[in-house]
Amino acid sequence: MKRVLVLGLDGADPELCRRWMDDGALPNLRALAASGALLPLESVTPPATFPAWTTCVTGVNPGRHGVFDFTEMVPGRYAVRFVNGSFRRAPAVWDILSRVGRRVVVAGVPATWPPEPVNGLMLSGFDSPVATSIDASFVYPRARAAEAAGWRFADFQEGHIGPGWHAEALRRLLLGIEEKERILLNWARGEPWDFFMAVFGESDTVSHHFWMFHDPQSPRYPGPNPFSNAIRDVYARLDAAVGRIVDAAGPDALVMVVSDHGFTGAGDTVVHLNNRLAEMGLLRYLPGGGRDSLLKRLGLSVVPERARGALFRRLRGVAGGAESRSRFGGLDWARTRAYSEELGYFPSVRVNLAGREPQGTVAPEDYDGFVAELCARLREWDVIADAVPRAKLYSGAHVDRAPDVVLSLKAERGYAPVCVRARGGGAVRKLTEAEYPGGKERGMNGVHRNPGVLVTNRPVAGGPERPSLLDIAPTALCALGVAGPEMEGRPLFAPGAGTGGAPPADGGDGGARPFLPEEEALLEERLRSLGYLE
Repeated sequence: MKRVLVLGLDGADPELCRRWMDDGALPNLRALAASGALLPLESVTPPATFPAWTTCVTGVNPGRHGVFDFTEMVPGRYAVRFVNGSFRRAPAVWDILSRVGRRVVVAGVPATWPPEPVNGLMLSGFDSPVATSIDASFVYPRARAAEAAGWRFADFQEGHIGPGWHAEALRRLLLGIEEKERILLNWARGEPWDFFMAVFGESDTVSHHFWMFHDPQSPRYPGPNPFSNAIRDVYARLDAAVGRIVDAAGPDALVMVVSDHGFTGAGDTVVHLNNRLAEMGLLRYLPGGGRDSLLKRLGLSVVPERARGALFRRLRGVAGGAESRSRFGGLDWARTRAYSEELGYFPSVRVNLAGREPQGTVAPEDYDGFVAELCARLREWDVIADAVPRAKLYSGAHVDRAPDVVLSLKAERGYAPVCVRARGGGAVRKLTEAEYPGGKERGMNGVHRNPGVLVTNRPVAGGPERPSLLDIAPTALCALGVAGPEMEGRPLFAPGAGTGGAPPADGGDGGARPFLPEEEALLEERLRSLGYLE
């Protein structure tokens, strides 16, 4: 192959793709599959955005590349910091290609802000859950930033969903695809490139918020409604963009359309993990229980949507503090042995380990036995499908960045409960109908599932029996005839393990760069001037 084109459709589900390819709604994906393949693509566990895409572009599991979520725990504190692209501990495919003089264009891949100095162009993906649009800090080289004007993420708030919200959200999602297509076509046609990768996030966002309207079997289905075809309409618009970009790439390009995970509907049951741990005698609340961080609530409700991303980037430390208070406020650490961040997309439990946490209550020598007992007790709960120690899921030098126990929730008639943060009360409840639409941190009505999808214009032969995200980077390198570091994935179109070369050294924090004190001070002053700090 002379060129490799990777187009990411975040959250695109293989069953939906096959259904709508068969009924003619996705003619361009159908044409690609007719000359190649449509296959399920195994994701990471759990199938979360940042670790999944990072696995896709590095060919190694999260224990080696070090990215598990939007955030990670701050060593020695009950606090989180927001992760950015500099936290990745393994080279991405564009790094490897740039070093040997191949020209790359990369756009919109999650967990890549700030952009790297590549041999070509790079437009970072969203850097935080509050990002809605880009500024010059997203583009390398910065002199090309004007060409990316108009690139947007979900440029609307996703927490509080009221009347008229869905109609406006759908309009903006379709407009976002149009703007991205325009930018990508300019680069695909006007730039010399060997490797081109772009990710569209609209298929993920529409599935989170419109699944209940699309799926008559969902326990949240409202009956006939004007949004029953919303997800299909977004997939169809993405299919049109894929067709035009593939045409621009030319007939000698290897094309891989991939998603980081699939999608399904959520149930109408809510699980509060910390309340369950309290019932088990493993967690205690302080008197009064605690509430979400006032600063976080103000930031998400008062700060204008388009200002949130810039504000976040200027003072990531303050944002991390607000998020930390939201997750960990109100816990009595001296009487807590296990706790959860209660993330809907990453249900998990952490051990309050002595020597690691400031007020740890579980001795290091008791860790393995405590984790085994914790997993066994959690599996006895009828809403838990499985509880797995992190060492059974990940391998590498950075496994310690993962939660100690990863959970999967048990689906009832195909629809799993949603995990929502709470302080006190019961561990399980039913949603009211008014809560069915959900929203971020409120139990969204569409949720991630494994697997994702792979559509390629070349028949898959001689590669792994069950393709996974690990295989995309080595496939790109193999197609371009470039040897890279040892990877866990295998090329899809040729036998052999990895891509040859020496394995990358597993480092510590390396180039990871949280915000500097002076940057935090600047954002703190801005927050203060806006009235968010006293």
